Amino acid sequence: MTGPIRVARIDLDAIARNVETLRSRVGTERAMIVVKADGYGHGAIAAARAGLAGGADWIGVADLGEALELRGAGVTAPVLAWLHSSAEDFTVAAEAGIDVGVSSIVQLDRAVAAGVASVHLKIDTGLARNGAQPSDWPEFFEHAVRAAAKGVRIRGLFSHIANAGVEADAAQVAAFERALALAESLGLEFELRHLAASASALRIPEARFDMVRFGLASYGLSPFADETGSELGLTPALELSSEVIAVRRVPADTGVSYGYRYRTPRETTLALVPLGYEDCLPRAASLSAHLLVGDELAPVAGSIAMDQLVVDVGDRPVKVGDRVVAFGDPATGAPTMDSWADAAGTINYEVTTRLGRRVERHYTGG
Repeated sequence: MTGPIRVARIDLDAIARNVETLRSRVGTERAMIVVKADGYGHGAIAAARAGLAGGADWIGVADLGEALELRGAGVTAPVLAWLHSSAEDFTVAAEAGIDVGVSSIVQLDRAVAAGVASVHLKIDTGLARNGAQPSDWPEFFEHAVRAAAKGVRIRGLFSHIANAGVEADAAQVAAFERALALAESLGLEFELRHLAASASALRIPEARFDMVRFGLASYGLSPFADETGSELGLTPALELSSEVIAVRRVPADTGVSYGYRYRTPRETTLALVPLGYEDCLPRAASLSAHLLVGDELAPVAGSIAMDQLVVDVGDRPVKVGDRVVAFGDPATGAPTMDSWADAAGTINYEVTTRLGRRVERHYTGG
């Protein structure tokens, strides 16, 4: 029997508390927890249930495959999926009672033909990605009016903010309001108007409307560079840990790992940890990141490999079997996911969503 050497400990109560905290702070009538990308690496089904326990009314996913996974697990709460292939079979959405976000007349027609009962109209307010462009809004909305006359529930109007600065974000809110006014002038009535995700929900009150979509912040991570999750009153729900599996004493000027990007500056002890970039630790963080070995931080020594990395623990009496934490709750002394993102020159979203499948998820709470 083998024991796990890569463990993600996920605190479902932390997710529930984070959603409760966010709901209280934002104050909208409705709130959605977004669990796309396998719940940002935390497990979509478990995260969805925890978010609902914390007061979320809706669940958001990118595509219908993710939505069907929730339904297959017995999750009955309202689910919205908004990113579709050119050959998407909307029949499965109709059969499973999944709300569909549509970005074009073609998608709307196909959803209606498939028997989808409830749709949300996706518009582009300035991100230049998914959603109907402003020049298409009149025809798009008129088509939606005709669909509503046939019994289709046009439940929502939504878009997404670029987080590109105060002026740019304000322009997107204004564009959304113009689209809303146009749609309502043509006879559409929306139960849900939603524009804000975590960042804009927290900092742009004008973007909140009827519902906000909490993604990253639900998991205790900050969407901001100038404010941590802890400062937002949130708790990281995920801790990635392992153990020391080999220890060696080496002389000064010993080359470590691929490319010898690190040479020991003195006689020192090196500890081998079976975590690598397949487990979400970015190779780009190789010469900057730290791990918690026992109760002290130790720097990564040399290149992070696919399956393993080396830390320089100096003269500490580290031994095989000692616990190692890559990231977790800073209140425990662990490095944060943000520190890894900073070390790699990326964002915490990318780190958390890259958690590999060989990492065992252990859930607590919930």
